Amino acid sequence: MLKKIALIITLIYTIALAIISLIRLNNLPDIGVSFGDKIFHFLAYGLLTFLWYQAFLQSFKFKIKRAIYSAVILSVIFGIIIEVLQGTITVVRAMDVYDAVANTLGALLVSIFLCFKNSLHIKNS
Repeated sequence: MLKKIALIITLIYTIALAIISLIRLNNLPDIGVSFGDKIFHFLAYGLLTFLWYQAFLQSFKFKIKRAIYSAVILSVIFGIIIEVLQGTITVVRAMDVYDAVANTLGALLVSIFLCFKNSLHIKNS
């Protein structure tokens, strides 16, 4: 089942993330952490990377390493493009280099986890 809908779920999440990143967000709850926004970026782009990894693996039949590399590259480039768009086409959002760093770190952490998980799986098989 996941094989059939992996790409659809990934595309919906990617589009939703782009929309949320480019619109005005009012009345967001304060989580009491000064860098809560960066945690959101980190987690959102970690999930984006994982979803694209699954889509590349399941829908496009990429090999594991290629799926990981492609997902990371796509997520990082997507994050940078969104940050640039926030600074150029919106008046309610601002470009933030630290957001791009958090996006990248989230993508990289997930890719390291996937590489480690897959290397253990291969050795145990």
